[in-house]
Amino acid sequence: MPQTIRLDSRYSRQEAHRVIDAAPAGYVVTVKEPKRSTAQNDRFWAMLSDVSRAKPEGRAHTPETWKALFMHSCGYASRFEMGLSGEPFPVGFRSSQLTVRQMTELMDFIDAWGTERGVIWTERQQVDA
Repeated sequence: MPQTIRLDSRYSRQEAHRVIDAAPAGYVVTVKEPKRSTAQNDRFWAMLSDVSRAKPEGRAHTPETWKALFMHSCGYASRFEMGLSGEPFPVGFRSSQLTVRQMTELMDFIDAWGTERGVIWTERQQVDA
């Protein structure tokens, strides 16, 4: 049975060693960066909503469309499929698959882009209040 161990303490590292030592020959171990956090996800969607409300450069888009625009600008791959009505639409913008580091970089880009265009960030208003 697959097992996931987050390496966040001395105990969890010992447990990972124990599991590896007990694994039969031929088993595979993968060590990877963690996916984005819930707090990052919450902040990400708050930022996208702030940009959507601000309509920078007169661009009125939904938060979902802004997500695709920012992910595309940061080089995250997507592809286009033909919709049922015959119009192409993008697929593949899965922010849930980003690592903590990638999500931080994406949000830093959104922050800089939006700040340059006068977006008022809800998160900062709440901190200042």
